[in-house]
Amino acid sequence: MDNYKGHTDPRILRTRLLIKEAFIDLLQEMDIERMSVSRIAERATISRVTFYLHYRDIPDMLEKMADDMIEDIQPAVNSQPVNEGTADDTDFVMLVRMLDHIAKHAKFYKVILGSKRVPIFTERLLNMLTEIITARLDVLGNDSYFYKAGIQKDIAIWHGSSALIGTIVSWLRNDMPYTPHFLAKQHFLLYHFQDKNS
Repeated sequence: MDNYKGHTDPRILRTRLLIKEAFIDLLQEMDIERMSVSRIAERATISRVTFYLHYRDIPDMLEKMADDMIEDIQPAVNSQPVNEGTADDTDFVMLVRMLDHIAKHAKFYKVILGSKRVPIFTERLLNMLTEIITARLDVLGNDSYFYKAGIQKDIAIWHGSSALIGTIVSWLRNDMPYTPHFLAKQHFLLYHFQDKNS
């Protein structure tokens, strides 16, 4: 089966969406350990055979859903601003777009990131954020606040990615009380407070 969404049969995409929605609904009701393929299939109104046409088992389903999550976020993260500005402007727009994407799919993200039941999704997003922050520090090089302050690069990466994933998870757990734009602005103010006061 071709995993590339642009070339996947619409019926396959629809079935996977039914499975995903069934999984999210069940995850709000029970722990992942109590979940079975039969329960997911029944909730998705498909047969167990149909489930196995798409996934080997529940761990395989989680892996593929986590891959799909990152694939869905990537366009928001990688798209360039309409008006090229400073690196900070680009980072800010990227963060707003990512938070907008999360807000548009709030039910999914609240369940898979806002709960501690399925760590694979949080880990996968953390890995993506770590890659972005690593690339950003590579571009800044000696101009970064962390370099000037004598902070080791790996510690700066751990700090940046953990702060961002922690902010996103807390935002979701608290029912997203702020808009994506406001949250991104606050995150940047916190980050640049260090820079200006160094």
